[in-house]
Amino acid sequence: MDQFRALIVDDEADFLDTLVARLNKRNIDTVGVKSGEEAIEIMKKKLFDVVVMDIKMPGGIDGIEALREVKKIQPLSEVLLLTGHGSVETSIEGMKLGAFDYLLKPVKLEDLLIKMAEAFEKKNTHDQKIRAARIKELMRFPGRVLDEK
Repeated sequence: MDQFRALIVDDEADFLDTLVARLNKRNIDTVGVKSGEEAIEIMKKKLFDVVVMDIKMPGGIDGIEALREVKKIQPLSEVLLLTGHGSVETSIEGMKLGAFDYLLKPVKLEDLLIKMAEAFEKKNTHDQKIRAARIKELMRFPGRVLDEK
């Protein structure tokens, strides 16, 4: 699997630190933050392929609200929701808002890695389709002057 960039969002410091360390050891470029607000801010500055986000977080923004904002900022980033509360209804709402999937806490690292790999693969497929469409568009109009950006 190609290396990818992951963002972990969870208010439980021990869980967050352990997961970030274990993913980084597996060559996954991983950053951890403790709130939905922090997730939104960092995603304005850095691109992530996969976001793993707890649904229930204290503070102003829970995981569902953060998901809405994340999808506005980086629509192609795939989001996995974690819930320790068995709130399947909330998880389903998250999926309707664009989450890739959800997992119940406590989650086995192997299960999380499998879901992250599937999410990364989906994002890569979307990226490839977009690149192919752009190339096709350029080829339709040979010789036209392209705007510099």
